[in-house]
Amino acid sequence: MNHLFTVTGMTCGHCEKAVTAAIVRLDPQAKVEIERSANKVQVLSEKSHEALAHAIVEEGYVVTG
Repeated sequence: MNHLFTVTGMTCGHCEKAVTAAIVRLDPQAKVEIERSANKVQVLSEKSHEALAHAIVEEGYVVTG
């Protein structure tokens, strides 16, 4: 399934790596694309939207979509 999130608080490459790592810990097969300037995170994963959002929030970022 393709999931699209709006994630605020990502300000640098380290932030992108942290968000990616949080998702991959939940689903090692996930494909993650981040467009930091637009606050967009796109994830191809079989995990639920809620579980993926929770992983991002637990990393310290705000998910609004």
